[in-house]
Amino acid sequence: MKKLFAEFFGTYWLVFGGCGSALFAAGFVTPTEVHLGIGFLGVALAFGLTVLTMAYAVGHISGGHFNPAVSFGLWASGRFDAKELVPYIVSQCIGALAAAGTLYFIMNGQDSFLGIDNTKAGAFASNGYGAFSPSGYSMAAAFVVEFVLTMFFLLVILGATDKFANGKFAGIAIGLALTLIHLISIPITNTSVNPARSTSQAIFTGGEPLMQLWLFWLAPILGAVVAGLIYKNVLQNHEN
Repeated sequence: MKKLFAEFFGTYWLVFGGCGSALFAAGFVTPTEVHLGIGFLGVALAFGLTVLTMAYAVGHISGGHFNPAVSFGLWASGRFDAKELVPYIVSQCIGALAAAGTLYFIMNGQDSFLGIDNTKAGAFASNGYGAFSPSGYSMAAAFVVEFVLTMFFLLVILGATDKFANGKFAGIAIGLALTLIHLISIPITNTSVNPARSTSQAIFTGGEPLMQLWLFWLAPILGAVVAGLIYKNVLQNHEN
């Protein structure tokens, strides 16, 4: 149960901090003027910092997955027991949904809030492709970028946490990797590489973003599994 609570809190923090920065601080409007805010760079850093901070806070308890794709990738690499996949993923999704609910409640506290407009790309920090991609990228482009970026994210995680690596700096490497991933792909899909993060925002948004959610489960999980197999069979040092 401690592991599952750690995954819940870690994923909650990731969604609350990452998506919250996109919703409240990336660019914002006051009654008198429009502010630029922290922009793409700030949002990318926010996602990276959530993972970095929780990796050190609770990573020693659960392994610090906070992402169903990461759990699948670690399973494919032989570092995670298959019987723990479902409990971990359920905990991650509940944590993400709880964070999304908190964000929605806070948004309702603004007098000008009229509800989520699910006809616009990136509504409520949701992911999407085609008309729901921030820059109009196709389904194929979205699938490739989510697959490739999740694959490399897992390669970083597996390498940084290898028993032969300097584990003290693993959280930094992983957090910076997630920051880079967001800098690349926010304009393409609004960046997922995390099915739990995508699910929480899509459920609250509804409409087409919810219909497109399948891609943000399939592509990241496939990318993670491929990375796990590559690391296990090609990159891992099997010496004692």
